[in-house]
Amino acid sequence: MKYLIVEDERFASQELKRMMTNLRTGYQLEKQTKTVIETIDFLKASSVDLILMDIRLADGSCFEVFNHVEVSTPVIFTTAYDEHAIKAFKLNSIDYLLKPFDEKELEAALNKFENIFHNHASKIGPKNFEQILSLKEKNRFLISKGENYHYIETTNIGHFYSEDGVVFLHTFNDKRYIINYTLDQLEQQLDSRLFFRVSRNCIGNVKAIENVTKHFNSRLKLSFSPPCPHEVLVSRVRVPDFLKWMDGIVD
Repeated sequence: MKYLIVEDERFASQELKRMMTNLRTGYQLEKQTKTVIETIDFLKASSVDLILMDIRLADGSCFEVFNHVEVSTPVIFTTAYDEHAIKAFKLNSIDYLLKPFDEKELEAALNKFENIFHNHASKIGPKNFEQILSLKEKNRFLISKGENYHYIETTNIGHFYSEDGVVFLHTFNDKRYIINYTLDQLEQQLDSRLFFRVSRNCIGNVKAIENVTKHFNSRLKLSFSPPCPHEVLVSRVRVPDFLKWMDGIVD
């Protein structure tokens, strides 16, 4: 497994190399780059399986790299600042590590990378990277609130729903947040044992369903706790799959 370190601070670069050597003896450090230009030149000529990339480099932001070369390789972003977190997660991001580095957090990020790509030994190209990444079940969501970021564990979410093209997550403690995902994307990334696309504009957690009643035209009407702000009806076509899911039968 070949990897690239993109880091302009000598101590941070050495620390990443030390921890990688300690955690993954079978991984091979292919190159250490310090600038946007140097990284672009390397990626145009070579390929690696994983990139550990600092966001602020000596000659600019690492995001400039993605504007000049197609990067399909998964990335673990590193930085001393967290204001770029959302932008980083929109790219080929496996995880986001804050400095000073914690070896346990790097270990967790590597485990996540290996879990996703374990069965994909061949090089991941731009055409199938998104498909492979979608196999990952999201276990948390990054939330922006004012000047601050925090995350919410997926198991603490009662349902997701859309209103006027905006998607919200609604927690069990009755708080809701706007997220930058479509319901179609969420349907692919959530644990199907817990979550089900109950209607066109709602994905529900089985633990949040308080009541299911028969409704007109062979549909089902759902009540959630916390309550969903609009009526939720399972269509006649979806009823058999929904009942199987409620019974714990997941294809």
